[in-house]
Amino acid sequence: MACPFHQSAELNPALLALDWLLGVWESDEPGEGSFSSIPPFRYNETLHFSHVGQPVINFMFNAFHTENKKPMHRECGFIRIQPGGNRVAFIIAQNSGLVEIEEGDLTGQQLTLHTHALARTSFAKEPHVQQISRVFQLRPDGKLEQTVSMAMEGGPLMQHLHVTYRRSS
Repeated sequence: MACPFHQSAELNPALLALDWLLGVWESDEPGEGSFSSIPPFRYNETLHFSHVGQPVINFMFNAFHTENKKPMHRECGFIRIQPGGNRVAFIIAQNSGLVEIEEGDLTGQQLTLHTHALARTSFAKEPHVQQISRVFQLRPDGKLEQTVSMAMEGGPLMQHLHVTYRRSS
């Protein structure tokens, strides 16, 4: 699948530290999801990271059920890096009605993010997510690894998702 964002523009110099994310990534093996309130599950996911020359990365994440291939979770948004620093912000809209800002630090080829702000539709399903953290890491073998942890109302932060991707373009 071709990346849905125009990528012929020159990369903005502000994004050089994040250029390792750019491209299309597909889950190498099915990702694994679990949480105390739901049964464990497996999924496939495609990540699109692109740019249009602005000092921001556009992204779209699409997860699919491993067996029946039906669409599952969707996220899209933007990644910004603080000029002259290593602070990074993910601005995310999810198909579940959750909108979030995650902020964190870029250390080499690892990005560690934590909830800065959350908003949701007035009719979002309960229990409500209260906190999210995620880590992206480019491994020495060239694969991208993502781990997402989540806390619901009144609960601790727990690992929710773990998946490894291979670059497909």
